Amino acid sequence: MKSKGCLIGGGLFLGLIILAVIVVGWGVSVYNGLVSEDESVKNKWSKVESAYQRRADLIPNLVNTVKGYADFEKETLTQVIEARAKATQMTVDPTKLTPEVMAQFQQNQDGLSTALGRLLVAVERYPDLKANQNFLQLQNQLEGTENRIKIERDAFNDAVNKYNAMVRKTPNNLIAGFLGFDVKGNFTAKAGSENAPTVEF
Repeated sequence: MKSKGCLIGGGLFLGLIILAVIVVGWGVSVYNGLVSEDESVKNKWSKVESAYQRRADLIPNLVNTVKGYADFEKETLTQVIEARAKATQMTVDPTKLTPEVMAQFQQNQDGLSTALGRLLVAVERYPDLKANQNFLQLQNQLEGTENRIKIERDAFNDAVNKYNAMVRKTPNNLIAGFLGFDVKGNFTAKAGSENAPTVEF
């Protein structure tokens, strides 16, 4: 009888060890998956920042080219310069991409996009400036950069959505919450972007 009890006790102990190994293995697997997705988000974020930095770097050259036209609206140039300063002074820690931080970053970048849009519309009134080879090259580079920004933002959103799904799914959310893996913010459409813009010359 005693040996039968030992066998049952030993089997139970072995079962608990196997269960513990399975749980720990699952936990390690979930943790490693979360780390991989988190690193992917950080990588995509660095590409978004790089694309925005390229745009910020092009703006002074664009402004200087336009400044050469003495009668060009100074207020429009001032708005672009101020919007660029506001957009570039905000730095975002890739480990803290909360929805609030992303909304603030996006608001600053949208302000710069709006100011640039006004500048490019104002240029339409200056045929000589529109024909300026330097201006045309800068405008083409800016358009290419805006396309790159869209591509990088889309890739970033895809990475964030994948990461957020992993963080929120059960039972992953138990480990994610315990280890501090929080939901990250992403880029959203600008309010009113569903309406076609009105362009006036």
